[in-house]
Amino acid sequence: MIVHKKCNLSSKICVVCQRPFTWRKKWQQCWDDVKYCSEHCRRSKQHVLKSSKTD
Repeated sequence: MIVHKKCNLSSKICVVCQRPFTWRKKWQQCWDDVKYCSEHCRRSKQHVLKSSKTD
């Protein structure tokens, strides 16, 4: 079992809100695929994608 210290957790930037978020145990198997910090950001991705296309 790998023990992680909280200060050593990986982090990413959410593609929707542009805020940093850190690794969670529930993302252990799919951390490379995680793009959004929360369900709210995942659901609002369509709105962000549409607005960025019009720019």
